[in-house]
Amino acid sequence: MADAVYIPLGDNRYMPTALARGPWSPDHQHGGAPTGLLTRAVEQVPTGQPMRLTRITFDFLGALTLDEMTVRTEVVRPGKRVQWVSAVIESGGRDVLRAMALFMRTEEATSPVVDLQPAPLPLPGDDLPSAVDELNAGEMFAGSAVDIRLAGQKDSWIAQGPGRAWFRLKVPLVQGETPTPQQRAVSAADFGNGISAALDWGEWLFVNSDLTVNLLRVPQGEWISLDSVMRIGGDGTALTETRLADVEGGIGTAAQSLFVAPSPGASSFGKNA
Repeated sequence: MADAVYIPLGDNRYMPTALARGPWSPDHQHGGAPTGLLTRAVEQVPTGQPMRLTRITFDFLGALTLDEMTVRTEVVRPGKRVQWVSAVIESGGRDVLRAMALFMRTEEATSPVVDLQPAPLPLPGDDLPSAVDELNAGEMFAGSAVDIRLAGQKDSWIAQGPGRAWFRLKVPLVQGETPTPQQRAVSAADFGNGISAALDWGEWLFVNSDLTVNLLRVPQGEWISLDSVMRIGGDGTALTETRLADVEGGIGTAAQSLFVAPSPGASSFGKNA
């Protein structure tokens, strides 16, 4: 098994490994892998004074295959209080994923702490059931690169309905690097439609075309909790809403707009379980 999700090739080029694979096709990446990579890219853009990532929005412009990719970044608007940074993944001669990140100035003790939510229980640990064994989908992002521990509302990953789970990157996103807390949170946030699947994995596609993550504070530790619900509008679209937390309490929210369509054999999740 590979030791990282991406191998750096130099000149902002990266090669995905099998650990980047998603649930819908053996040739396509899971959204949590490239969104984590673009989070890394915008974090590396200098700011004029201390700032942190408060919001990042991704638009999936096409399927991300397991081919070489190039990452580009640009400061859209510098500032003393806020800074906007864009990032793009290009593959096969076209842009396939675009991000817009908002950074805000930080200064300790300049505002009170109000209404921070407590950490959701149960906390991650070996006593929580793992979702890995029931996925049965081979080497991929879910399970192979990310540990998933079910923590409420349902006891099976492939069961339908709202759900909560803890997620932890087990390998680096980029070979030789330790993921930052924000990279961990964003990579986990893209699992919202997975843990809250309202439809049968084998009969329906419910693929997100975007992802927005708002972070109230810098996450602590390796584990990220998602408490997610999927709402389906009846016209081939859906929305996933997620509350994000770490072991110390709430850290923010995430949302995904989904394309929904019947597709027998859509995912190999749960086969032979």
